[in-house]
Amino acid sequence: MSNDIIIAIDLIDGKCVRLTRGDFKEKKIYNNDPLEVAFLLENNGISRLHLVDLDGARKGKVVHWKILEKIAKRTNLVIDFGGGIHTKDDVRSVFESGGHIATVGSIAVKKPIFLKELVHIYGKEKILLGVDVKDNKIATNGWTQFFDIPFFDFLEEKKNHGIKKIFCTDISKDGVLNGPSFSLYKETIQYFPSIEFIASGGIRNIEDVDKLFKLGCRGVIIGKAIYENKISLSELSNWILKKKNNNNN
Repeated sequence: MSNDIIIAIDLIDGKCVRLTRGDFKEKKIYNNDPLEVAFLLENNGISRLHLVDLDGARKGKVVHWKILEKIAKRTNLVIDFGGGIHTKDDVRSVFESGGHIATVGSIAVKKPIFLKELVHIYGKEKILLGVDVKDNKIATNGWTQFFDIPFFDFLEEKKNHGIKKIFCTDISKDGVLNGPSFSLYKETIQYFPSIEFIASGGIRNIEDVDKLFKLGCRGVIIGKAIYENKISLSELSNWILKKKNNNNN
């Protein structure tokens, strides 16, 4: 994975939504049909999708399997899927439903040995750890529970358990379009150079995307900036094409 632009589709009641700072009361619906959004992304040169079952995350049980299946069948997007994944059956179902990568979060806190087993079973490339942070506390269950676990200690443990891919969301930045946590990401990448680190939350323009990759991020998840037209899909498509051309020269 290198310089991946990843677009987020968050699901509540089967609709494409965004929250503000992880607050379910601050929900905005952007499209009633996530497949329509997926088509639009693919038609504009996007190849990676971050599909999040927010209902599943809050309930502790995956709700939107059918949406994953539909998008996987009808597009060629590389999909990572998460939200409510708690069992081996859940992880197996991600892949059986057409997902390429299983995104886990809560089980990393509550079932650390189980996460280690998943990496052993499926390999480092197939498991993406999502770490949600607020005030240096780890959040789980759709940002509804917080644990006093130091962020770097947590990452060190997961690295030792074989985790290779991590995306981190600073909840205080998420959905407010005030810019991502550059300092947090810079420090994290310096401490954990072997981890493929993906930035998430607060991205407001293409300059933020550029800066995050220059810091050493291996991927950037973009959500609200797309839906609020702070970054247009044509602008993003041109940026991706320019990067590909530069890499080929």
